[in-house]
Amino acid sequence: MLEGARPTFSLPVVQTFGTYTGTPVYMEINALNRLMNDSRVVSGLHMRLDAAKRDILLMRLKELPGITGILFRKAALDTFFETMRETILIFIGFFVAFSVILSFGVSYNSIRIALSERSRELATLAVLGFSRWEISYILLGEIWLLAIAAIPVGCLIGYLLSWYMAAAFQTKLYRVPLVVEAATFGQASLIAAATVIACAAFVRRRIDRLDLIGVLKTRE
Repeated sequence: MLEGARPTFSLPVVQTFGTYTGTPVYMEINALNRLMNDSRVVSGLHMRLDAAKRDILLMRLKELPGITGILFRKAALDTFFETMRETILIFIGFFVAFSVILSFGVSYNSIRIALSERSRELATLAVLGFSRWEISYILLGEIWLLAIAAIPVGCLIGYLLSWYMAAAFQTKLYRVPLVVEAATFGQASLIAAATVIACAAFVRRRIDRLDLIGVLKTRE
């Protein structure tokens, strides 16, 4: 025990439970009082309060000298969430912005490389009578297939990375639960699809400016 004479006891553990803050140990109050040779002693009391009678309760509690502190659960949770919101949203905004920029850069670079490698073939198709939309479908359709195949792989890698980070942050003082909602995967997929569409729109203008005369002049 960490109070009084600080005696030491050997007690059996009858059940374990999961917790995310600290390493608490709970014991039935009457058994604890018998173990400490105390009378009916309590260190805290949880109450369900009617909000309309909150002020009356506070006035009565202030008159009791044995009470050292009063904590309202809703006020504590509101303060906690407000503090976490101010801190976490900054990091979330930074990571989202970085991921969007990275996704746009990778998608645009991939489409530009594919266009550079096949510009002559695509121009040849235009000379043979293919429309601009048909040529765009040939080039961008392949990019879309790669993007559709990459989204599930990216979601899996993101989940594994989140699991690793949650496990790495675990200490004796606190633990971070891994909670990934289905909406998270949906939002990530929409961001990836939006960046691919934006990159395709940029590259689509370059397809309209293919050098058809240069293709006609080549002997191939």
